Amino acid sequence: MVASTPSAPSFPPSQGDRLSLADYWQQEAIADQRHEYHDGIRVEMAGGSEAHSKISVNLVAFLHFALRDTDWQVYNSDLRVWTPDYRCCTYTNGMVVRGEPEFHGDRDDEILNPSLIVEVLSPSTERYDRGEKFRKYRSLPSFQDYLLISAEEPYIEHYCKTDPVAWTFTSYGEIDAALWLSNLQLSIPLAEIYRRVNFFTV
Repeated sequence: MVASTPSAPSFPPSQGDRLSLADYWQQEAIADQRHEYHDGIRVEMAGGSEAHSKISVNLVAFLHFALRDTDWQVYNSDLRVWTPDYRCCTYTNGMVVRGEPEFHGDRDDEILNPSLIVEVLSPSTERYDRGEKFRKYRSLPSFQDYLLISAEEPYIEHYCKTDPVAWTFTSYGEIDAALWLSNLQLSIPLAEIYRRVNFFTV
């Protein structure tokens, strides 16, 4: 989801002129292109495909409707996640928070307590989403579920935290399968996530 250039990510980010967090916030507020913040380094995000966008919207819409009368709150890609241990601001394709959101200081656009995080994969960022980004997310005590969703075929990987140091892995590769989120007590058909996605035009 993130790249140092539009074509390929580089992590850790190359060291250039370091930017204060306050300067990042100021620049991001007026930027035409989104950027993430990695402990002083501002990193430009790559664009996504039509399939990538549809999948993100489908899943966030399904979660919002299914959880509308519960203690869970659903957010789209407008908000960032702040990981204090790494001093990083990162965008997601969607997230779910249990109860009230906890924000970074007096910000209202950086969340500290996501429970579920969704990343829709693209070829240029898949390695980062699976590796460095996941490692940073795992430093958040509230983080329980991670969904990595392919935009090229019906395929989803689900990582679920089972104790303070262990995560279980489940994959789903059939369009008629259903993803089970035990923490949310929610089943999501893959057909809903991939609704109206044409894989021949990804």
